[in-house]
Amino acid sequence: MKEQLAAKIGEALARAATKWGVDAPVPDVQITIPKHADHGDYATNVAMMFAKTVGKNPREIATALVEELGDAGGLVRRAEIAGPGFINFFVNTASVFDVVRRIEAEGEQFGRTSAGAGRRVLVEFVSANPTGPLHIGHGRGAVVGDALASLLDAAGFAVEREYYVNDAGLQIQTLGRSTLLRYRQLIDGVTGPLEQGLYQGDYMIDHARALRAERGDGLTEADIPEISLWTGGRILREILDDLAALGVRFDRCFSEKTLYDAGTVDRALQTLRDGGFAFDEEGALWLDTVRFGDEKNRVLVKSNGEKTYLAGDVAYHANKIDRGFDELIDIWGADHHGYVARMKAAIAALGRDPNALSVLLIQMVSLMRGGERASMSTRAGEFYTLQELREEVGRDSTRWFFLMRRYDAQLDFDVDLAKERSNKNPVFYVQYMHARICSIFAKAAEAGVAIPSAADADFAKLTAPEELEIAQRLAELPNVVTQSALAREPHKLSVYLSELAGLFHPYYFQHRILTDDAALTAARLALCAAVKRATANALAILGINAPDAM
Repeated sequence: MKEQLAAKIGEALARAATKWGVDAPVPDVQITIPKHADHGDYATNVAMMFAKTVGKNPREIATALVEELGDAGGLVRRAEIAGPGFINFFVNTASVFDVVRRIEAEGEQFGRTSAGAGRRVLVEFVSANPTGPLHIGHGRGAVVGDALASLLDAAGFAVEREYYVNDAGLQIQTLGRSTLLRYRQLIDGVTGPLEQGLYQGDYMIDHARALRAERGDGLTEADIPEISLWTGGRILREILDDLAALGVRFDRCFSEKTLYDAGTVDRALQTLRDGGFAFDEEGALWLDTVRFGDEKNRVLVKSNGEKTYLAGDVAYHANKIDRGFDELIDIWGADHHGYVARMKAAIAALGRDPNALSVLLIQMVSLMRGGERASMSTRAGEFYTLQELREEVGRDSTRWFFLMRRYDAQLDFDVDLAKERSNKNPVFYVQYMHARICSIFAKAAEAGVAIPSAADADFAKLTAPEELEIAQRLAELPNVVTQSALAREPHKLSVYLSELAGLFHPYYFQHRILTDDAALTAARLALCAAVKRATANALAILGINAPDAM
């Protein structure tokens, strides 16, 4: 209903402006829900926003707008002007419950919008080096990326998910050497830590054992390149299996090594040279990022001939744009914040639009479990893995807790709370809304009461303020999906579900659903069915189950 009302207000304001002889664009109409019921069902400050443009007093504009708007095609029962120019709207109850019929008609499609129609977006996320198991910091980025991709899809964007595999460079060579040394320890029957700088975790012993079983005892230093790729490939498969168990999927894994093998990196560097954006100094090749506002220039090729991560990333992002994506969304850890400016500078230096790239920086996660915080050092091998977390608290709780706060705010992951099966656990509280309605329907069936079609329900029977508020909140879902997608903030959908649950559960306790009045029962069951469908649809976007029983 908000979208309908906003559209009607915009049209009325445009007509009023024409009468005033004002040729200026009408501002976007923002509709809010007042905190107090006596202030109406909806409100807007558009008269104050338009006052400076037309040179009129906001209350004068508001008065003209209310007259021009009328009943807004049957949506508005009355409108009141308040304060310096706010307009409060009291809507027709019957029109509020139209959303119940809409939800029934649209089913699984309710909540989906066309805001991003015609736009191709590539979301690249996780992209953890295939050098060890994922820790919970990786997990937060994985869940945020997966949920954001689903949210963008629900908002009409053509979305693809990608994992960039860092299978070239020093870290992969270090991985191969670590595997070989563990392999030799197994052959020699010895144990102990590896030299500093190598990957120490017990998981490396498991990989070495598998390598020995497959290749025997004859591998040497000369085999490190092959061992590196073998181990990296094995770890990547484990990472993808781990993510799949969490409900995270990808359309493709993109190999960094292919960029080097195909000469793509060298061509990108030559393009930078030819454009005057890369220069030689002190035996190294530098990218002139200062020209684009970076604090200092960055090395592309070291004096020893070794290419930096930046060189590969430049080629990779050029490749992304060449594939025809309109927008690139990268999800990185917060410790990469200094990398954003140089990446945008590199894209600009290649003659591409740096604004095509958006980077979401995921803040750290602290694991709160028994008062202890787990270390997450991959090389030391001392960390609490994402798999351990998922197995302990469950997939749904893991995803919800990663999504219930803004991605750029630090998160304390309370394992004890995530394991709770009570209303204290926010995901349980939301899921129980769906399960509770399933229970209501089961009781109705036992009593011989059929779930009515919304088209046949008499919503005039729904007079409780809580029922009106629930219907209003249901109608918000499409707008929440659109705004969350455009803002790249999937946590807003979690907030929406929590608020909906906060309305429904108290309503259930205050009002009987199955009553002696058949028409009232039918209307309330239809409203419950709409809540159930909206809940399931929103949870599906977040990748969380909507259980029938709990």
